[in-house]
Amino acid sequence: MNKYLGRVAMTAVIAAFAGEAVATEWNVSVWGKRRAFTEHVEKLAELVSEKTGGEFTMNVSYGGLSKNRENLDGISIGAFEMAQFCAGYHRDKNRVITVLELPFLGVANLEEEVAVSKAVYAHPAAAEEMAQWNAKLLMTSPMPQYNIVGTGEPRMTLEDMKGMRVRATGGLGKAFEAVGAVPTSVTATEAYQAMESGVVDTVAFAQHAHLSFGTINKADWWTANLNPGTVNCPVVVNIDAYDALSDDHKAALDSSVDEALDHYLANYATLLERWDSVLAEKGVKKVEIDGSVIDEFRSVAADPIRDTWIKDMEAQGLPGQELYDLVKATLAEKRGS
Repeated sequence: MNKYLGRVAMTAVIAAFAGEAVATEWNVSVWGKRRAFTEHVEKLAELVSEKTGGEFTMNVSYGGLSKNRENLDGISIGAFEMAQFCAGYHRDKNRVITVLELPFLGVANLEEEVAVSKAVYAHPAAAEEMAQWNAKLLMTSPMPQYNIVGTGEPRMTLEDMKGMRVRATGGLGKAFEAVGAVPTSVTATEAYQAMESGVVDTVAFAQHAHLSFGTINKADWWTANLNPGTVNCPVVVNIDAYDALSDDHKAALDSSVDEALDHYLANYATLLERWDSVLAEKGVKKVEIDGSVIDEFRSVAADPIRDTWIKDMEAQGLPGQELYDLVKATLAEKRGS
């Protein structure tokens, strides 16, 4: 009997270790707090856990693992397995995807933003560049066109924007600079303080970020239709960690991406539906920029910045023109379908 019990106990121990061996736990580095911008990450973690019976779990950390500008570096050294970052935080490290941050690309909604991001992420040049950081592009964090909140009198013309101190990164910063504004690329988490202290008098964000980071609480007005562009913020995984996944866990992760993005889009749609009531609640004036001003802004910023970007990318051995054409072709295909 003792021998039998000993064998049973040993079998239980082996089974326990075997169960532990197939368990996978990933750390995920994001920032701020849970909000519309991170809902797909949260949903992905939920789906992966469900599909694997709890064997593959993700711990989503809001700033506890890394600063937002250092997430790609953390991925490169394996400090964590998954992270979110924005291209404008370090344009030299992720040059290819900055095509998605060019001003006035003409992306009309979040579904189109997902489509163009997927197309660029799938391009060999994007995969190759990310591989230098041991990173695999997993999914985008689609955001609507940015608009600005500001203090004082609304900036209704390009003349009004001269000298305007604006929090704007990437291609948006370049666009505002082209019309005489003074862009600064403080991070999202620093934007409220920059506005409160007077370092900036306007902030360019998508709607959820104006809410999440409190800039709407300092604002007197918000532009409803300037729509100069947006930023691109991928979610990436460490290549070594991804390759080490079992086939089942890898399938669970890959198959959950589109489901997570669908959840993100539905959640964001709800936020947009109540945006006008948020403005009214906060006492923020909704301003409409005249179409002729927007056309002038586009002519000053869009073509020159696009042409310069293509030239710079080609000079660095990257297919700048091909990437830009890919974005436009994807938009045309999306609309045609």
